Amino acid sequence: MTDSFDLLGFHKRAVQTPSHEDVGEMRELLVGTLREHGVDPEVDDSGNVLASKGRGRPHFVLNTHIDTVTPHVEFSRDGDVVEGRGACDAKGPLAALLAGFLAIEPEEGRVTLAITPDEETDSMGAAALDLAADGYVVGEPTDLGACTSARGRFQGTVELTGEGAHAAEPGSGANAVAAAESVLEAMRTYDAARGAAEHPDLGPPTLTPTRIAGGDAANRVPDECTITFDRRTVPPETQTDFFEGFAAHVREGVPAHVDVAVEPAERETPFLEAFDTPADSAVAEALVDAGAGTPRPFGAATEASYFADDAPTVVFGPGVLADDEGPVAHSQREYVRRSDVERAAEIVTDALHSLV
Repeated sequence: MTDSFDLLGFHKRAVQTPSHEDVGEMRELLVGTLREHGVDPEVDDSGNVLASKGRGRPHFVLNTHIDTVTPHVEFSRDGDVVEGRGACDAKGPLAALLAGFLAIEPEEGRVTLAITPDEETDSMGAAALDLAADGYVVGEPTDLGACTSARGRFQGTVELTGEGAHAAEPGSGANAVAAAESVLEAMRTYDAARGAAEHPDLGPPTLTPTRIAGGDAANRVPDECTITFDRRTVPPETQTDFFEGFAAHVREGVPAHVDVAVEPAERETPFLEAFDTPADSAVAEALVDAGAGTPRPFGAATEASYFADDAPTVVFGPGVLADDEGPVAHSQREYVRRSDVERAAEIVTDALHSLV
């Protein structure tokens, strides 16, 4: 990497910069750092920071995000360990990708740095990107592993509509809350009947009821009930496959006198779908050969799913989602080891040298 880029200094400043409510200051830090090193970045209409080196093919993209979850946790350091919001998710990966980008001068081909502003919420930035790449490295805390697959995540509701009646005459109405029993059974049986098969690396998909609401009086047969669910997908299941198949399965199980509607959660961008990148793809092999270790799955849904349909995509970076003591990323004790940030930068840099 370039001798002039202060990797750990940038990481410290990034973690010290709150970006849980507004990414403006963090974006300014990133843009200013790029300009200090002779790169003129663009901020597009969706708030993405974009910068490229080289031209032509092959074209590889380095991506991560500058936003963090709430609440902000102040920076602190104890020896090799940096704590603070974003330390590993994802300002540690950002620092490593930035170091690799600044270090590379492609002999042929192109490298693009594409940093998104809202991965933790709606992913409007990632959804707007159209980069036509030959491979992507997506920065997330993977404990320096090359992660070539990940589950997707869908959310939705099952809305039941019956007919209200006096509870003294329950048979005169259609009890929407009672019909929830059939919906829960349909959730338990869906994958065996219609769902995606178990994935060799990611395991089986899951379908979990997470909230239920219905009824408005203790002495009235309820005419409405809503069940919220969480779907964790595995390849090759798509959003369309799941919602169409699940709606049909629920309708088969719920009594005919109760109406059923299965609705995806409202969002302006596509859900994060599962993906699976071949371990022998150029980007995966480059990271592994540079020291990233045997390809394995990643434990969370990421914006990598938006890119995996375009080209082989690998999730990589310093830090962990959780350790033996419990959650790390998104927790009050979020941390990363400075030595791992440095090692991640070396791996990214070496991988890029072999790719372009």
